[in-house]
Amino acid sequence: MDELTDLLVQSGAIHSLRLAEAFRATDRTGFVPHTLHADAYLDTALPIGAGQTISQPSTVAFMLELLAVGTGERVLDVGAGSGWTSALLAHLVGPSGSVLGLERIPELIAFGTANLARYDRPWAHIEAAGEALGAPEEGPFDRILVSAAARALPGELVAELREGGTLVLPVRHELWRVVRTPREPTIDRYPGFVFVPLIADERGAS
Repeated sequence: MDELTDLLVQSGAIHSLRLAEAFRATDRTGFVPHTLHADAYLDTALPIGAGQTISQPSTVAFMLELLAVGTGERVLDVGAGSGWTSALLAHLVGPSGSVLGLERIPELIAFGTANLARYDRPWAHIEAAGEALGAPEEGPFDRILVSAAARALPGELVAELREGGTLVLPVRHELWRVVRTPREPTIDRYPGFVFVPLIADERGAS
């Protein structure tokens, strides 16, 4: 755990003390299948079943640095998968905040929920995603993290942000940081990333 965090700090993937503390407090080993425990500290994506992966640690760190989660914030985690990002986000927001993880694949909902339950962070939970993209009935959120690639910016998720809130997601082969403003959202793009496709996007969301 410390070995992985030290690697990410030394490489520059983690540059904030709060995020380093979150990684040290949230062991990736507990979020991968038992057969892959020996590989948990490698900086690579790993399979978690159902054709899905737990993302590369340096990519997760980069996304969370972009998201800049504050204490007490309300966060939506779309594509919670193994539960690792939900657990990291829960550490960042603390007990005065909340994290809602969404997942569409039943076996991963069970896997992620069991993994998250090993941590004393009851202000975070994972539930089945509904027909709508995100959780419009639960918004607005301060921050939204998406761990699967959309084909275009999902307007539904931007609408679920509070004004000034931040969305971080992959769009095709780029990471986008999107900030909601009174007019058009501001977007920063970072190329060179590969994610599994956003399932809702495959069904026609965009």
